[in-house]
Amino acid sequence: MSADWTSAIDRARAHAPFLANALDRLPAVTELLTAGDGKGALALACKAGEGVHDTASALRREKQALALALAIGDLAGAFPLLEVTGALSSFADRALDAAILAGIRRRVPDYDPAQPRGFFALALGKHGAGELNYSSDIDPILLFDPALLPRRERDEPGEAAQRVARAVVEILSRMDHEGYVFRVDLRLRPASEVSPLAIPVAGALSHYESSALTWERAAFIRARSCAGDIAAGEAFLAAIRPFVWRRSLDFGAIAEIGRLTAQIRASTRGSPQVGPGFDLKKGRGGIREIEFYAQTHQLIHGGRHPGLRLRGTRATLDALADAGLVPAGEARLLGDHYDRLRTIEHRLQMQHDQQTHSLPRTAEGIEAVARLDGMASGQALLDELTSITEAVGERYDTLIMANTPTGAVAVPEQATMPEDLEALGFADPAAVAQRIEGWLGGKVRALRSEAARTAFAAIGPDLLAALAAAPEPDRALARWEELLGNLPSAINLFNLLQARPALIEMLARILGLAPPLADALARRADLLDPLIDASAFDLPGSVVELVGELSRFEAGDDYERKLDAVRRKVGEMRFKLGVQLIEGVNDPIAVGHALARIAEAALVVLTDAAVEEFRTAHGRVADGEMLILGLGRMGGGVLTHASDLDLVYLFSGDFRRESDGRRPLGATHYYNRLSQRAISALSVATAQGALFEVDTRLRPSGEQGPPAASLESFETYQREQAWTWEHMALCRARPLYGSGAGRDALAGIVHAVLTAPRDVAKLRADVLEMREKMARHKPRGGPLDVKLMRGGLVDLEFIVHFIQLRECGPGLLPDLGDAVRALAADGLVDPALIEAHDALTRLLVAGRLLAPDSQTPGPAARLALVRACGYGDWEALETGLATARRHIADAWRAAFDETLETDA
Repeated sequence: MSADWTSAIDRARAHAPFLANALDRLPAVTELLTAGDGKGALALACKAGEGVHDTASALRREKQALALALAIGDLAGAFPLLEVTGALSSFADRALDAAILAGIRRRVPDYDPAQPRGFFALALGKHGAGELNYSSDIDPILLFDPALLPRRERDEPGEAAQRVARAVVEILSRMDHEGYVFRVDLRLRPASEVSPLAIPVAGALSHYESSALTWERAAFIRARSCAGDIAAGEAFLAAIRPFVWRRSLDFGAIAEIGRLTAQIRASTRGSPQVGPGFDLKKGRGGIREIEFYAQTHQLIHGGRHPGLRLRGTRATLDALADAGLVPAGEARLLGDHYDRLRTIEHRLQMQHDQQTHSLPRTAEGIEAVARLDGMASGQALLDELTSITEAVGERYDTLIMANTPTGAVAVPEQATMPEDLEALGFADPAAVAQRIEGWLGGKVRALRSEAARTAFAAIGPDLLAALAAAPEPDRALARWEELLGNLPSAINLFNLLQARPALIEMLARILGLAPPLADALARRADLLDPLIDASAFDLPGSVVELVGELSRFEAGDDYERKLDAVRRKVGEMRFKLGVQLIEGVNDPIAVGHALARIAEAALVVLTDAAVEEFRTAHGRVADGEMLILGLGRMGGGVLTHASDLDLVYLFSGDFRRESDGRRPLGATHYYNRLSQRAISALSVATAQGALFEVDTRLRPSGEQGPPAASLESFETYQREQAWTWEHMALCRARPLYGSGAGRDALAGIVHAVLTAPRDVAKLRADVLEMREKMARHKPRGGPLDVKLMRGGLVDLEFIVHFIQLRECGPGLLPDLGDAVRALAADGLVDPALIEAHDALTRLLVAGRLLAPDSQTPGPAARLALVRACGYGDWEALETGLATARRHIADAWRAAFDETLETDA
């Protein structure tokens, strides 16, 4: 729709006294607007204060001209909402910066604004979001660094800072015949009732780290450094980032925002329903509730989803929909309604340049607002606002009220009575009752505060019922107790379980069924957080996508923080895949592939981080690079939750070269040191725990040699010295790290070694000898040890690798399943081995969680194992296992002309 400048000016003159007066007082701007030159009018407005030496007067003139140009362009339909609010916010930045400069120069005339230092302003609220109204207050926080603040030598830093702050307020707020610049509200500063106008940085940091409230977290969602020493302001915001963006999901924020909403609604003056006097900002279904809707989700999820850390309300709603955290239709509806409410709010403020959010109290006043907006009547405006606020209020109430406790309730006394615990199914109800009394009596640190006990009370009965119904209730209870005992604070966990009751039953199943997952939860209760996402049961994407996800670090993260971030994300991903196995929602083989993709992505990201860190001291070795070869299950691309990473570290280039850093190293020493750093990045525990066990024993130099070998020595060793078993291991080799050319060169070496002609008789003898030694030294661990049992996966690997090496080429694929399929397609193995491989691999991947000791688990875990592996019952699983072993025994006989005793 084309802009209608004539109608806009006519409506402004008829229904907005402030704009009508400005049109008369600013003829040059008015002339451009009448001609439809909105951009020209804005450019002229920004120059309105040029040549005026008094800072306050210059800013007032610019503000008045800018307000006129933006308002008429807005009414004409030429300037969209975000352009208007963005221009007003940018002017507020310039005004604050100019006021700070003027305040400092009153005592330090030679202060150079090109090198700002020691004093800065943070923009909060709509100013921080770049969404200022026509007549908004600005709500800055003024901070200073006593060591850097420009001041006279005899001035005390604190008093000098207060002089600057008072000057800022006076310059921007003072009214004269030219109007004013901005009303300045400093009440959002820490402890505003007792603190000075400008706060020292150290004092502010202490406040936000120790005593700040939820509403202050919400305020800082939209904070940015906007004036003065902007770099110092950005450093301050980075320092308090953990206060704003908590890593764990924080459903307690819903209750806090809910209480704040109730207070706002109760204290709001004017009509509670749309009509004369209705407050568009604070009323039910108004602007504030859409902002709170977005900010509540940000407080809950923003610590885990950096993509939600946006300042603009509309952009945040879109991001929430993209992340699957709110329905796309709801986000779009709220966003459209937000824009419309803000537009009508602007119409109210255009009329008299007043900071108002309320509809006029007379029918004539409402009619004037409607006509200014271009609507047919005041009633049409009221009808539209009624529809908007009802839709917004309904959705906001659903979010807040459904998740806000109606009151503190104690755990019902009868819920802990032995007879009731016995009815729930606990074997020793008296002992359970005693343990619960111990938790609530102060033995558990996480339950010592009144807030924690109140939060626990809300979930206590449901939790006890779920634990009693869990597989092996007593074991589940013991693991819950361990989890509780490891938590310094459990309020977030309790709030999460209250907000998502379905998680209580899932938690009980995890604690009862999967010891590895239960152990992981005992270390990190926040592993439950990802289970609320819509994608909780989706398989992760490609390695490239996972590398991108794991590489999203926070600005300023150092090497250790990067390691922690990857460990945290990988732990969550692996935990989700474990829950998928328990719930039986994805094929264990697909889960195994996913675990391998995650491990490969983590290896790439952490190795890149290690390389970058190493180069800061030692530089690079010209024309060389580190390469990593994966073997075993890592090479084959199917891991379990218990898998080690079998890796070989290599390097290319001239080993006689030296690195070019400030602490140069010879190439061989360089890559061995770098390999050790890369291995540590994958395996050494940090604050977030350990990641993977790395096994490098298959390197050419053996267990006692250096960790890295040159590509040339690796090729020579494999061609001239390697044993048959090392070539068998190489059948599952896959380059994981390095440039494309480097990985291709490594893959070429591996292929050449594996396709070289062999003495078949010697090959057969070596394979059988090695398998016999392995059977003696590593017997199966139990009836479900599908890896080491005779007729299990190790025997299948031996068959496949023997045929691959014997045939010098066919079926040379690192994925054992793919290799079996390729050999079957060439007629080299019975196709029945495909089914055998798949059955045993499913049982291996699921069994590492549900039966980690390889013994037959209890009834509930058996049922979960049956479901995960796709059988109808336990008998069918045992039959499937026996059939797979028989097929492998038949294949063994066909390959080696030897009987395999599968009952060993």
